[in-house]
Amino acid sequence: MPKLTVNGIEVEVEAGATVLQACEEAGFEIPRFCYHDRLSIAGNCRMCLVDMERAPKPIASCAMPAADGMAIDTQSERVKKAREGVMEFLLANHPLDCPICDQGGECDLQDQAMAFGGDASRYTENKRAVDEKHMGPLIKTVMTRCIHCTRCVRFATEVAGVPDLGAIGRGETMEITTYLEKTLASELSANVIDLCPVGALTSQPYAFVSRPWELNKVESVDVMDAQGSNIRIDARGGQVLRVLPRLNEVVNEEWISDKARYAIDGLRRQRLDQPYLRGSDGRLHPASWPEALEALRAAIKKARPAGMGAVIGDQLDAESIFAVKTLMDKLGSPHLDCRQDGAKLDGKRRASYLFNSTIAGIDEADALLIIGSNPRLEAPVMNARIRRRWLNSDIKIAHIGPEMDLTYPSEWLGEEAELLAGIADGSHPFAQLLQQAERPMLILGSGALRRADGAAILGKARQIAEQTGMTGKGWNGFNVLHNAASRVAGLDIGAVPSKGGMAVAEMLSAARAGSLKLLWLLGADELDLAGLEKCFTVYQGHHGDAGAHAADLVLPAAAWTEKNGLYVNFEGRVQQGLRAVFPPGEAREDWAIIRALAELLGVNLGFDSLDELRQMLCASHPQFAELDEITPAKWGKFGSTARLKGGVVEAGLTEFYMSCAISRASQTMAACRKAAGQPDAAQAAE
Repeated sequence: MPKLTVNGIEVEVEAGATVLQACEEAGFEIPRFCYHDRLSIAGNCRMCLVDMERAPKPIASCAMPAADGMAIDTQSERVKKAREGVMEFLLANHPLDCPICDQGGECDLQDQAMAFGGDASRYTENKRAVDEKHMGPLIKTVMTRCIHCTRCVRFATEVAGVPDLGAIGRGETMEITTYLEKTLASELSANVIDLCPVGALTSQPYAFVSRPWELNKVESVDVMDAQGSNIRIDARGGQVLRVLPRLNEVVNEEWISDKARYAIDGLRRQRLDQPYLRGSDGRLHPASWPEALEALRAAIKKARPAGMGAVIGDQLDAESIFAVKTLMDKLGSPHLDCRQDGAKLDGKRRASYLFNSTIAGIDEADALLIIGSNPRLEAPVMNARIRRRWLNSDIKIAHIGPEMDLTYPSEWLGEEAELLAGIADGSHPFAQLLQQAERPMLILGSGALRRADGAAILGKARQIAEQTGMTGKGWNGFNVLHNAASRVAGLDIGAVPSKGGMAVAEMLSAARAGSLKLLWLLGADELDLAGLEKCFTVYQGHHGDAGAHAADLVLPAAAWTEKNGLYVNFEGRVQQGLRAVFPPGEAREDWAIIRALAELLGVNLGFDSLDELRQMLCASHPQFAELDEITPAKWGKFGSTARLKGGVVEAGLTEFYMSCAISRASQTMAACRKAAGQPDAAQAAE
């Protein structure tokens, strides 16, 4: 490890570190525009100049490897003059539109011009102007402000894996463009807004909405997928205006998906803000909370425990899942299920439904088999990590399912489920490759698990893991990729049918037949809810989506940005989401609705507040008390040994932009869908 001196301070850095990183390690700030920790080194802005002993001129610290014995000076008069000169060059053509620039207050150029620039410019020539570029409905461009740092180009090529951005022209005529003036075709495209150090790329949906100092900022986690990306929610008044990524090296680094960032405008549309009860005319009519809860109490008493069931949706917090399970247990009903998509996971063996290698473990894998999943749509940020592993190693990747572009080369083995049998018994060529790998990995998606023979596929996947050495020796490469933010918490809590209980599909069949008298949907909208006339259907959720349309009673609930709650990502990592705004109208938090209903039923749930509920949850399931920690799950037998059925294995998601009630209500997501050339909801239904 090289040792060098920075401003008289000796510092030791890892081999391969740059002089810039060494200076930061010593505690000295180095200005930069083109350099970024997660992108390749370009060395083209020259703002990071420092003096090196015996060097004839200042060096670009971002591109100079740190070496033993170097003596670096970041505060010399020559460095100060060089930085002022570079800043003068950068501002020579930059427009003076800071007061009306959306980047104002969060602009690196603005900050560094104040800290490292001069107080005047010697340029009196006309400034150049550049035409705006079309990059889709998410990115607003003012390319006259562009300083050609190429961060956006490197991100699109290296991280997102869509080489749509680049530079054309030379010298003064150079421009950053998408070549063919088309939408940036990536599920991570809006991260270039955060990367842009000037106001050239800003947020189109957020344009001129507010200034950063007007916003209340709350740290939370994303529920648009099951990765649990760390985010910051910016709100003003009662509205969420912006979502930005929050740094977490082991979960999402500093990226988030476009859906996590922009589906939030769906929180302002089609919201349920008061209870509704279906009248004798077949229409839903507004009702008061006492009327709504009394109607539900009467329906529960009429249905009796054996005649009522509950389905947990994909975005429910852990406390609410625990509350409804406690109520169902107290009432004596075994019909409770958190597996809205019908995944054949029983929750008895924790290793059977976790991403056991962890997201960070992808960086160590040297072979990967993907079964029934499209990570690019189901977990775009994790997919970027797989791409980075492919870029930095010779990892071999193959997938079983439909053909798809994952942004990295992947050998398509086919889409027949029978292929798993050949890999499990070692006769398939890819099985030999997995056996030869030191740290093989498998990702099993919900597209395989929701099949009728999903339990058998789970068993075959376990057999593959055991036969190819994926488990043991401090490594577990068996991974399940969920699409639902509430799924792992539900399985941890045991929100699955108990003895004699019905799963989701069975509950729906029984409801259509009339043998199930009451069906309680807690934010569950991804179901076929047709033909439920013989069953009293209750929908508790935040949007007027499919569940509300089919319901006889609608209870308005808070969305995830409007309540405090715990969420467990697909790794098994417990994370806390904090309330950014209050729910609209008469909407209430899910646990509070369940608590009020229990009191009306004369059932003592054992808690009267969220804190008491959380204490009960942690006492029953201690892992919920360990925030941001992962406890490795014990390996064991799971899945079925039954014969695999024929047919193709589908991907878990085929739709990215509009996959939940919130994103379906989002006009921004609808615009993205249209820009991607996909049909709208009405056309898709036809």
